[in-house]
Amino acid sequence: MRNIPTVTKNLLIINVIAYLAYEVLLRTGVDLNNLLGLHFILAKDFQVYQLFTYMFMHANLTHIFFNMFALWMFGCVVENVWGPKKFLFYYILCGVGAGLMQELAQFGQYAVEGFAAYDSVKTPQGTIAMGEFLNMWTTVGASGAVYAILLAFGMIFPEQRIFIFPLPVPIKAKWFVMIYAGIELFSAISTTSDGVAHLAHLGGMLFGYLLIRYWKKHPTSGFGDYGMSKGQQFFDRMRANWEQRNRRQQAADSSRTEQTRRETDWEYNARKRADQDEIDRILDKIRKSGYDSLSKAEKQRLFDSSKK
Repeated sequence: MRNIPTVTKNLLIINVIAYLAYEVLLRTGVDLNNLLGLHFILAKDFQVYQLFTYMFMHANLTHIFFNMFALWMFGCVVENVWGPKKFLFYYILCGVGAGLMQELAQFGQYAVEGFAAYDSVKTPQGTIAMGEFLNMWTTVGASGAVYAILLAFGMIFPEQRIFIFPLPVPIKAKWFVMIYAGIELFSAISTTSDGVAHLAHLGGMLFGYLLIRYWKKHPTSGFGDYGMSKGQQFFDRMRANWEQRNRRQQAADSSRTEQTRRETDWEYNARKRADQDEIDRILDKIRKSGYDSLSKAEKQRLFDSSKK
Protein backbone atom coordinates (compact mmCIF):
# COMPACT_ATOMS: atom_id res chain seq x y z
CA MET A 1 0.00 0.00 0.00
CA ARG A 2 2.94 2.36 0.59
CA ASN A 3 3.80 2.30 -3.12
CA ILE A 4 0.25 3.09 -4.31
CA PRO A 5 -0.24 6.79 -5.21
CA THR A 6 -2.33 8.84 -2.78
CA VAL A 7 -5.59 9.25 -4.73
CA THR A 8 -5.66 5.68 -6.04
CA LYS A 9 -5.01 4.35 -2.54
CA ASN A 10 -7.77 6.48 -1.00
CA LEU A 11 -10.23 5.53 -3.73
CA LEU A 12 -9.52 1.86 -3.06
CA ILE A 13 -10.02 2.35 0.68
CA ILE A 14 -13.26 4.33 0.28
CA ASN A 15 -14.75 1.76 -2.09
CA VAL A 16 -13.87 -1.14 0.20
CA ILE A 17 -15.24 0.63 3.28
CA ALA A 18 -18.46 1.51 1.42
CA TYR A 19 -18.91 -2.10 0.33
CA LEU A 20 -18.31 -3.45 3.85
CA ALA A 21 -20.79 -0.91 5.25
CA TYR A 22 -23.34 -2.01 2.64
CA GLU A 23 -22.95 -5.68 3.61
CA VAL A 24 -23.15 -4.97 7.36
CA LEU A 25 -26.09 -2.56 7.23
CA LEU A 26 -28.02 -4.80 4.83
CA ARG A 27 -28.31 -7.32 7.65
CA THR A 28 -30.06 -4.65 9.73
CA GLY A 29 -32.52 -3.78 6.97
CA VAL A 30 -30.69 -0.69 5.67
CA ASP A 31 -29.85 -0.84 1.95
CA LEU A 32 -27.04 1.62 1.21
CA ASN A 33 -27.20 0.80 -2.50
CA ASN A 34 -30.79 2.04 -2.50
CA LEU A 35 -29.80 5.24 -0.69
CA LEU A 36 -26.55 6.01 -2.51
CA GLY A 37 -27.02 4.15 -5.80
CA LEU A 38 -28.08 6.12 -8.87
CA HIS A 39 -31.86 5.89 -9.40
CA PHE A 40 -33.64 6.66 -12.64
CA ILE A 41 -34.19 10.40 -12.90
CA LEU A 42 -38.01 10.01 -12.87
CA ALA A 43 -38.03 7.62 -9.91
CA LYS A 44 -39.20 8.91 -6.55
CA ASP A 45 -35.91 8.06 -4.81
CA PHE A 46 -33.67 9.88 -7.30
CA GLN A 47 -31.34 12.48 -5.76
CA VAL A 48 -28.73 14.61 -7.54
CA TYR A 49 -25.99 13.59 -5.10
CA GLN A 50 -26.40 10.00 -6.30
CA LEU A 51 -24.49 10.96 -9.47
CA PHE A 52 -21.43 11.14 -7.20
CA THR A 53 -22.13 8.48 -4.59
CA TYR A 54 -23.17 5.64 -6.93
CA MET A 55 -19.59 5.14 -8.16
CA PHE A 56 -18.46 4.14 -4.65
CA MET A 57 -21.11 1.45 -4.20
CA HIS A 58 -21.02 -2.11 -5.56
CA ALA A 59 -23.48 -4.95 -5.93
CA ASN A 60 -21.35 -7.91 -4.78
CA LEU A 61 -17.84 -9.08 -4.02
CA THR A 62 -17.03 -10.00 -7.63
CA HIS A 63 -18.20 -6.58 -8.82
CA ILE A 64 -15.94 -4.64 -6.45
CA PHE A 65 -12.99 -7.01 -6.84
CA PHE A 66 -12.65 -6.59 -10.59
CA ASN A 67 -13.26 -2.83 -10.45
CA MET A 68 -10.70 -2.31 -7.72
CA PHE A 69 -8.19 -4.62 -9.39
CA ALA A 70 -8.42 -2.58 -12.62
CA LEU A 71 -8.27 0.69 -10.66
CA TRP A 72 -5.12 -0.47 -8.90
CA MET A 73 -3.47 -1.82 -12.05
CA PHE A 74 -4.11 1.15 -14.35
CA GLY A 75 -4.82 3.93 -11.84
CA CYS A 76 -1.38 3.69 -10.22
CA VAL A 77 0.32 4.33 -13.55
CA VAL A 78 -2.00 7.11 -14.74
CA GLU A 79 -1.85 8.96 -11.40
CA ASN A 80 1.94 8.75 -11.37
CA VAL A 81 1.94 10.41 -14.80
CA TRP A 82 -0.74 13.05 -14.22
CA GLY A 83 -0.40 13.79 -10.53
CA PRO A 84 -3.12 13.47 -7.85
CA LYS A 85 -5.25 16.56 -8.62
CA LYS A 86 -5.57 15.94 -12.33
CA PHE A 87 -6.18 12.21 -11.79
CA LEU A 88 -8.92 12.80 -9.20
CA PHE A 89 -10.64 15.45 -11.36
CA TYR A 90 -10.61 13.04 -14.32
CA TYR A 91 -11.90 10.11 -12.25
CA ILE A 92 -14.81 12.02 -10.67
CA LEU A 93 -15.84 13.82 -13.87
CA CYS A 94 -15.83 10.61 -15.90
CA GLY A 95 -17.77 8.82 -13.16
CA VAL A 96 -20.43 11.53 -13.20
CA GLY A 97 -20.44 11.47 -17.00
CA ALA A 98 -20.99 7.73 -16.96
CA GLY A 99 -23.95 8.23 -14.62
CA LEU A 100 -25.47 10.84 -16.94
CA MET A 101 -25.09 8.49 -19.90
CA GLN A 102 -26.82 5.74 -17.93
CA GLU A 103 -29.68 8.13 -17.08
CA LEU A 104 -29.98 9.06 -20.76
CA ALA A 105 -30.11 5.40 -21.77
CA GLN A 106 -32.77 4.65 -19.17
CA PHE A 107 -34.83 7.65 -20.26
CA GLY A 108 -34.60 6.40 -23.85
CA GLN A 109 -35.90 3.00 -22.78
CA TYR A 110 -38.67 4.68 -20.77
CA ALA A 111 -39.74 6.72 -23.80
CA VAL A 112 -39.44 3.97 -26.44
CA GLU A 113 -41.36 1.40 -24.42
CA GLY A 114 -44.06 3.93 -23.55
CA PHE A 115 -43.97 3.38 -19.80
CA ALA A 116 -45.60 6.78 -19.24
CA ALA A 117 -48.92 5.37 -20.47
CA TYR A 118 -49.04 2.55 -17.89
CA ASP A 119 -49.70 2.42 -14.18
CA SER A 120 -48.05 -0.95 -13.63
CA VAL A 121 -45.75 -3.48 -15.25
CA LYS A 122 -46.09 -7.26 -15.42
CA THR A 123 -42.91 -9.12 -14.47
CA PRO A 124 -42.11 -12.80 -13.74
CA GLN A 125 -42.42 -11.90 -10.07
CA GLY A 126 -45.89 -10.44 -10.58
CA THR A 127 -47.46 -7.06 -11.34
CA ILE A 128 -45.47 -4.10 -10.02
CA ALA A 129 -46.66 -0.51 -9.76
CA MET A 130 -44.93 1.75 -12.28
CA GLY A 131 -43.44 4.00 -9.60
CA GLU A 132 -41.93 1.04 -7.77
CA PHE A 133 -40.72 -0.49 -11.05
CA LEU A 134 -38.90 2.69 -12.10
CA ASN A 135 -37.39 2.95 -8.63
CA MET A 136 -35.76 -0.44 -9.23
CA TRP A 137 -33.64 1.05 -12.05
CA THR A 138 -30.64 1.61 -9.83
CA THR A 139 -27.01 1.79 -10.97
CA VAL A 140 -23.99 1.17 -8.73
CA GLY A 141 -20.30 0.68 -9.35
CA ALA A 142 -17.07 2.44 -10.28
CA SER A 143 -16.98 0.78 -13.71
CA GLY A 144 -17.62 3.99 -15.68
CA ALA A 145 -14.74 5.81 -14.01
CA VAL A 146 -12.51 2.72 -14.21
CA TYR A 147 -13.17 2.35 -17.94
CA ALA A 148 -12.15 6.00 -18.32
CA ILE A 149 -8.88 5.21 -16.52
CA LEU A 150 -8.39 2.29 -18.88
CA LEU A 151 -8.91 4.63 -21.83
CA ALA A 152 -6.41 7.13 -20.38
CA PHE A 153 -3.80 4.40 -20.05
CA GLY A 154 -4.37 3.36 -23.67
CA MET A 155 -4.06 6.95 -24.94
CA ILE A 156 -0.99 7.78 -22.86
CA PHE A 157 0.81 4.52 -23.69
CA PRO A 158 -0.72 3.37 -27.00
CA GLU A 159 2.27 1.22 -27.98
CA GLN A 160 2.88 -0.27 -24.53
CA ARG A 161 2.37 -4.04 -24.58
CA ILE A 162 0.37 -5.63 -21.77
CA PHE A 163 -0.60 -9.22 -20.96
CA ILE A 164 -4.33 -9.87 -20.67
CA PHE A 165 -5.67 -13.23 -19.54
CA PRO A 166 -6.43 -15.52 -21.37
CA LEU A 167 -4.53 -14.18 -24.40
CA PRO A 168 -1.22 -16.06 -24.75
CA VAL A 169 0.66 -13.08 -26.22
CA PRO A 170 1.00 -9.41 -25.18
CA ILE A 171 -1.25 -6.87 -26.87
CA LYS A 172 -0.71 -3.16 -27.42
CA ALA A 173 -2.67 -0.95 -25.03
CA LYS A 174 -4.47 0.90 -27.84
CA TRP A 175 -5.85 -2.36 -29.27
CA PHE A 176 -6.79 -3.55 -25.80
CA VAL A 177 -8.86 -0.41 -25.21
CA MET A 178 -10.51 -0.65 -28.63
CA ILE A 179 -11.43 -4.30 -28.07
CA TYR A 180 -12.96 -3.51 -24.68
CA ALA A 181 -14.91 -0.59 -26.09
CA GLY A 182 -16.15 -2.78 -28.94
CA ILE A 183 -17.29 -5.48 -26.52
CA GLU A 184 -19.18 -2.93 -24.44
CA LEU A 185 -20.80 -1.39 -27.51
CA PHE A 186 -21.88 -4.79 -28.79
CA SER A 187 -23.22 -5.72 -25.35
CA ALA A 188 -25.14 -2.46 -25.06
CA ILE A 189 -26.82 -3.07 -28.43
CA SER A 190 -27.50 -6.79 -28.07
CA THR A 191 -28.61 -6.95 -24.41
CA THR A 192 -31.15 -4.96 -22.46
CA SER A 193 -31.62 -6.78 -19.15
CA ASP A 194 -28.35 -8.42 -18.14
CA GLY A 195 -27.93 -6.11 -15.15
CA VAL A 196 -24.76 -4.50 -16.53
CA ALA A 197 -24.68 -0.77 -17.27
CA HIS A 198 -22.85 -1.04 -20.60
CA LEU A 199 -23.76 2.50 -21.66
CA ALA A 200 -22.41 3.81 -18.37
CA HIS A 201 -19.11 2.10 -19.17
CA LEU A 202 -19.08 3.65 -22.62
CA GLY A 203 -20.15 6.97 -21.12
CA GLY A 204 -17.13 7.00 -18.84
CA MET A 205 -14.86 6.30 -21.80
CA LEU A 206 -16.59 8.98 -23.90
CA PHE A 207 -16.18 11.67 -21.25
CA GLY A 208 -12.59 10.56 -20.72
CA TYR A 209 -11.85 10.76 -24.42
CA LEU A 210 -13.36 14.25 -24.73
CA LEU A 211 -11.46 15.50 -21.69
CA ILE A 212 -8.15 14.09 -22.90
CA ARG A 213 -8.70 15.59 -26.35
CA TYR A 214 -9.41 18.95 -24.72
CA TRP A 215 -6.21 18.76 -22.66
CA LYS A 216 -4.25 17.82 -25.75
CA LYS A 217 -5.53 20.85 -27.69
CA HIS A 218 -5.22 23.21 -24.71
CA PRO A 219 -1.93 22.32 -23.00
CA THR A 220 -1.93 25.66 -21.16
CA SER A 221 -5.22 24.89 -19.40
CA GLY A 222 -5.33 24.34 -15.67
CA PHE A 223 -4.24 20.69 -15.86
CA GLY A 224 -1.91 20.88 -18.85
CA ASP A 225 -1.60 18.33 -21.65
CA TYR A 226 -2.78 14.75 -21.40
CA GLY A 227 0.68 13.41 -20.65
CA MET A 228 2.18 11.27 -23.42
CA SER A 229 5.66 12.76 -22.90
CA LYS A 230 5.30 12.39 -19.15
CA GLY A 231 4.13 8.83 -19.70
CA GLN A 232 7.29 8.00 -21.63
CA GLN A 233 9.36 9.62 -18.89
CA PHE A 234 7.49 7.51 -16.33
CA PHE A 235 8.38 4.26 -18.08
CA ASP A 236 11.96 5.45 -18.66
CA ARG A 237 12.29 6.11 -14.92
CA MET A 238 10.70 2.74 -14.14
CA ARG A 239 13.15 0.99 -16.49
CA ALA A 240 16.13 2.89 -15.04
CA ASN A 241 15.06 2.06 -11.47
CA TRP A 242 14.59 -1.58 -12.41
CA GLU A 243 18.06 -1.78 -13.98
CA GLN A 244 19.60 0.00 -10.99
CA ARG A 245 17.92 -2.43 -8.57
CA ASN A 246 19.15 -5.35 -10.69
CA ARG A 247 22.71 -4.05 -10.56
CA ARG A 248 22.52 -3.58 -6.80
CA GLN A 249 21.05 -7.07 -6.39
CA GLN A 250 23.76 -8.61 -8.54
CA ALA A 251 26.44 -6.79 -6.55
CA ALA A 252 24.88 -7.94 -3.28
CA ASP A 253 24.63 -11.54 -4.53
CA SER A 254 28.27 -11.44 -5.63
CA SER A 255 29.32 -10.07 -2.25
CA ARG A 256 27.36 -12.75 -0.40
CA THR A 257 28.85 -15.47 -2.62
CA GLU A 258 32.39 -14.23 -1.97
CA GLN A 259 31.70 -13.97 1.74
CA THR A 260 30.26 -17.50 1.79
CA ARG A 261 33.28 -18.82 -0.10
CA ARG A 262 35.70 -17.16 2.33
CA GLU A 263 33.80 -18.48 5.33
CA THR A 264 33.81 -21.98 3.87
CA ASP A 265 37.59 -21.86 3.33
CA TRP A 266 38.11 -20.64 6.89
CA GLU A 267 35.92 -23.36 8.32
CA TYR A 268 37.72 -25.97 6.22
CA ASN A 269 41.14 -24.86 7.41
CA ALA A 270 39.99 -24.72 11.02
CA ARG A 271 38.62 -28.26 10.74
CA LYS A 272 41.87 -29.51 9.23
CA ARG A 273 43.86 -27.94 12.05
CA ALA A 274 41.57 -29.48 14.67
CA ASP A 275 41.86 -32.91 13.03
CA GLN A 276 45.65 -32.69 12.94
CA ASP A 277 45.79 -31.58 16.58
CA GLU A 278 43.71 -34.61 17.54
CA ILE A 279 45.96 -36.99 15.58
CA ASP A 280 49.05 -35.43 17.16
CA ARG A 281 47.52 -35.98 20.61
CA ILE A 282 46.80 -39.64 19.84
CA LEU A 283 50.35 -40.24 18.50
CA ASP A 284 51.82 -38.55 21.53
CA LYS A 285 49.78 -40.85 23.75
CA ILE A 286 51.12 -43.88 21.87
CA ARG A 287 54.70 -42.70 22.40
CA LYS A 288 54.13 -42.26 26.10
CA SER A 289 51.88 -45.23 26.96
CA GLY A 290 51.79 -47.52 23.94
CA TYR A 291 49.13 -48.46 21.45
CA ASP A 292 47.10 -50.49 23.91
CA SER A 293 46.45 -47.40 25.99
CA LEU A 294 44.24 -45.95 23.26
CA SER A 295 40.48 -46.09 23.57
CA LYS A 296 38.35 -47.73 20.92
CA ALA A 297 37.30 -44.28 19.56
CA GLU A 298 40.93 -43.12 19.41
CA LYS A 299 41.97 -46.28 17.55
CA GLN A 300 39.14 -45.75 15.05
CA ARG A 301 40.14 -42.10 14.60
CA LEU A 302 43.74 -43.10 13.91
CA PHE A 303 42.59 -45.79 11.47
CA ASP A 304 40.33 -43.33 9.57
CA SER A 305 43.16 -40.81 9.38
CA SER A 306 45.53 -43.37 7.86
CA LYS A 307 43.14 -43.95 4.93
CA LYS A 308 43.09 -40.28 3.88
